[in-house]
Amino acid sequence: MSKDFGFGTQIRKSPFFNSTVRWGAKAFSVYNHMYIPRDFGDPEQNFWNLINNAILCDVAVERQVEITGPDAAKFTQLLTPRDLSNLSVGQCKYVIITNNEGGLLNDPVLLKLAENHFWLSLGDSDILLWAQGVAINSGLNVSIKEPDVSPLQLQGPKSIDIMKKLFGNKITKLKYYWLIQTELKGIPLVVSRTGWSTELGFELFLRDSSKGDQLWELIMEVGKEYNLKPGHTSTIRRIEGGMLSYHADADINTNPFELGLDRLINLDNDNKFIGKEALLKIRKVGVTRKQVGIIINSDPLKGPNTIFWPIIVNDEKVGHITSAVFSPRLKKNIALGMISNNYSAIGTDIKIKINESTHNGQIVKKPFYDADKSIPKKKLSV
Repeated sequence: MSKDFGFGTQIRKSPFFNSTVRWGAKAFSVYNHMYIPRDFGDPEQNFWNLINNAILCDVAVERQVEITGPDAAKFTQLLTPRDLSNLSVGQCKYVIITNNEGGLLNDPVLLKLAENHFWLSLGDSDILLWAQGVAINSGLNVSIKEPDVSPLQLQGPKSIDIMKKLFGNKITKLKYYWLIQTELKGIPLVVSRTGWSTELGFELFLRDSSKGDQLWELIMEVGKEYNLKPGHTSTIRRIEGGMLSYHADADINTNPFELGLDRLINLDNDNKFIGKEALLKIRKVGVTRKQVGIIINSDPLKGPNTIFWPIIVNDEKVGHITSAVFSPRLKKNIALGMISNNYSAIGTDIKIKINESTHNGQIVKKPFYDADKSIPKKKLSV
């Protein structure tokens, strides 16, 4: 019997909820209107478990928006500035979704399961409602729904050893940002080489919610010899890797040029997508602020920030810290922040106000670790 965590019946539970409680989940937060485990003990130990061995995370909160129908490909392109013309069946892409003003609505992973069958694997946002609204007046023949799909993330250097035990050596042929449709002991799955950790890892998308406990226990049993631990997505590792957290590092009032996501914005073609005119204008005029990496010179932070900390230069607020944490590997307080162009150059000295204290800091290059993503892109061996 699982604990009552008190959010009420309006907050949905994942197919893995009872398993995570049995395996030591101590606290939950709400993400995409669902419970997500956020505490399996010491977050620093969770980080070391991730980078040294492997962790299994319940990320069923990454809800899927399923797009099917004769015009599914055309409609999916309508949602994103990223050119999808060369997207192959079985391939995944990191994409952004913008509104008519060029504001960021979400930055999901797009999975192409068939010629006219797509999933948008979401961060915390109501893109299902957005897509259904767009579809009504698009004139396109599409169906938009949330399928019975719930992902787990198996992340860390030993994730490949566990996956080989589960699926055999054929899993080593799965390339970074590609997927396969398969099953495991009768459990229907999509398996992709993706994950919100910037470590080597996989996502296992459960396609039958009645088998949540069975899948969780099966993976944990096989992972025992590799020191697999239950865990949660690591704030430390995702900030080290410069990964965005929607609503923290970006929102509807942030445009992708401010975030340095130019590579995901393809404007010089005939693609029709929402926000194109706005993004063309922003590109021409330029932006007045940028996301940057920041080192905060203070005692180790006790945990991630829960409010946006002001960035001060010459007694003037010039930006704010969006995400900050102490990295035990780098032995530094690292942060992402949004700051005025005038102070965004690498090496610029700044001050950060944390509650009643003011601390020195510097603008630095991001990401903070493994900038070329050699770890998650690693070629797998049999």
